[in-house]
Amino acid sequence: MLEGSMLTLGGLGLFLLGMSVMTDGLRAMADDRLRSLLARSTRSPLSGAVTGAITTAIVQSSSATTVAAIGFVGAGLMTFPQAVGILLGANIGTTITGWLVALVGFKLKLGTLLLPTILIGVIFRLFGNARWQGLANAIAGFGLIFVGISMLQEGMADFSNIITPDLFPPDNFVGRLLLVLIGLVVTVIAQSSSAGIAMALTALSVGNITLAQAAAMIIGMNVGTTITAMIATIGGSVQARRTGLAHVVFNLLTGVAAFLMLSPFLRLVESWFPRIVDSDPELVLVGFHTLFNFTGVAAVLPFTSRFAALITRMVPERGNPLTRRLNTELMDAPDLAVAALQATLCDLVVTIFSRLAHSLRGDALQQESTDVQQINAAIEQTHQYLNTLHVPHEKEELVCKYQASIHILDHLHRLMVRIDQRSKIKTIRSMSALRPDADQLAQTAETIANCLTKIDAKEFASIRRDYQRLKTLEKRVRREQIASAARGEYDAKTAVTQTDAARGLKRIGHHVWRVARHLKRGYADMPIPAHSTDDTDQQPPSDKPEDALDSR
Repeated sequence: MLEGSMLTLGGLGLFLLGMSVMTDGLRAMADDRLRSLLARSTRSPLSGAVTGAITTAIVQSSSATTVAAIGFVGAGLMTFPQAVGILLGANIGTTITGWLVALVGFKLKLGTLLLPTILIGVIFRLFGNARWQGLANAIAGFGLIFVGISMLQEGMADFSNIITPDLFPPDNFVGRLLLVLIGLVVTVIAQSSSAGIAMALTALSVGNITLAQAAAMIIGMNVGTTITAMIATIGGSVQARRTGLAHVVFNLLTGVAAFLMLSPFLRLVESWFPRIVDSDPELVLVGFHTLFNFTGVAAVLPFTSRFAALITRMVPERGNPLTRRLNTELMDAPDLAVAALQATLCDLVVTIFSRLAHSLRGDALQQESTDVQQINAAIEQTHQYLNTLHVPHEKEELVCKYQASIHILDHLHRLMVRIDQRSKIKTIRSMSALRPDADQLAQTAETIANCLTKIDAKEFASIRRDYQRLKTLEKRVRREQIASAARGEYDAKTAVTQTDAARGLKRIGHHVWRVARHLKRGYADMPIPAHSTDDTDQQPPSDKPEDALDSR
């Protein structure tokens, strides 16, 4: 009995270790491809469900698929309803583990035959380069899974005369509810629905429990996996909490449907396929697990948008809406973290450029100060996010996007400082020489806010010409004001004030032009026109530190 206990516990441990190692290996091999597949293939909830099922089956981890979906929603690359589709598909993908255990682990009994694969995986890990680490883990983990299943079977077989179906709740309504609860507790303790399913299949195969008892426990395990998801989302982003809650609500609904389906399913199988029930009850069990998950997905999928809207109302957006995408949980996936950063900066561009346009037209001086505080707080939070984010140097395209983000954030910060200089804006509006160009710059800012990453070559050239015109205008106004002061038409203070206003308008135009340039260079695949490749604008260096920095 002691030996059986040790074998059971050891087998369960090896199974969990094997699943963890194999999943890590598969994710390392397919991580970038996984995210690329999810991003390219998810255009609707249905395609999201198919993609979620495929990717979960490939990497043997619904959490990997779910985390990627959360990252895409946070980065603005997909909508929450599309992410819900992926979540639904991940539930189907997890059923592959049950089929793997039942068909390969029990029928082929590969535990002993696969022992050498563990050594092969270790050899690859010890002597292979970094590219082989993922494959090494996948091979070693695959072997550990089936060695663990073999030990689990051997250990549970020793309890076949001690642990019998009579020890479990009877096969009635109350008994099934208790079995569902047992399955839920087992999954919460093991922190893995796959481990719970493997234990249920093993217990069924050696006669410790009946098919009906095992099926009720499987329902509980399917619900129990949501507890782990909810724990994982505590303190996480809004998107993570929404995804966790969607996971819980869906699995609860599916669990209720499965509980109601259990008796009709068993009667149907026993009347149509009595031999399979007697000879291969494990296949019937994983078939039931797959059936009720498919049923749940088929029932919810047509109403994905409404389901997503319900979850959104249950978990409303809190905090600064401008930084809702900056999720620190994405730091392990730099490409998703950079995408979230870019989406955040695009939101800031739209907000700040809209404010700038109204200010230059003279109709935004009554803006509430809390708006300014919110924008400045968002800029500061984005700065902190940038400081935390680490981008691998070998990913040149990602580095380019990261650098463009730094430039854009810097120019947005400086724009907010200049927008807040209300007296200078008022002076610009009062000068007939500057007012038309201020109106044109306001129009340019709105154009950029509307286009963002889709600025075409014609618009881009126009934005640059506007800035060049402002540079010429600033020089002309400065000469005229100094000459007027010398002739006594203005006092020196007025001349300096109006000259400073012209310089301020030029600097605002400079920041607008630079934001457009970096949006085009780092945020879109469109080539930059040849005339804009010079990043210095060939302007003479200024004695002011700010002007030196602004040349970026």
